[in-house]
Amino acid sequence: SQLVESGGGLVQPGESLRLSCAVSEFTLDDFSIGWFRQAPGKEREGVSCINRSGGRIFYAGSVKGRFTFSRDKAKNTVYLEMNSLKPEDTGNYYCAARRIGLCKLSPEYYNYWGQGTQVTVSS
Repeated sequence: SQLVESGGGLVQPGESLRLSCAVSEFTLDDFSIGWFRQAPGKEREGVSCINRSGGRIFYAGSVKGRFTFSRDKAKNTVYLEMNSLKPEDTGNYYCAARRIGLCKLSPEYYNYWGQGTQVTVSS
């Protein structure tokens, strides 16, 4: 697989997790990357994305100030640091890629997807 997520788990409200997305077969320099999540019975929604250059990062309003997107080009891996987690953050988290300069928080924009990693926030 070209995108492999890891780092999900079960945590209590207020705790933190760091998700990883290891990229193979292409380099981060050529692709914009997004993080998405999907809760049961709900549409997949954009959480955060980074432009190919790494110069711009966007966040959904619901996670702004709590989540941080970063990337390590040497490891060809992107991360999503999630702090102050809430029960409504529960879902399957995916990373996605598109060979284009600008990123968007729209799932239909991306054509490469990982398998996802489950995040459950519950007391």
